[in-house]
Amino acid sequence: MEHFIAFIGAALPWIAMGLLLAVFFAGSAGHRNGKEKLEVYRDEGIAFGMCLGIALATALHFNICLGIVAGMLLGLTAGPAKEKKNDDHSGGSCIHP
Repeated sequence: MEHFIAFIGAALPWIAMGLLLAVFFAGSAGHRNGKEKLEVYRDEGIAFGMCLGIALATALHFNICLGIVAGMLLGLTAGPAKEKKNDDHSGGSCIHP
């Protein structure tokens, strides 16, 4: 049983990174077919997931690298669930003409 746990601990980051890349490239492939680009919170989801993964890994005392990868995978799947709204305002200015 000890060898099995060691194998899972060594293989899990590679499996998670493979899933992460598969989800990322599958989501990117739909934008190349001439369709209108859908604005989603993918990048924000990845960043938030990484922060959450690091925080949970530190709090629960397990490998931070696994927390980062798991957080990125979670953020990449949860981020595109919400579509960005298109506002006519370009830029971050609060002054209206």
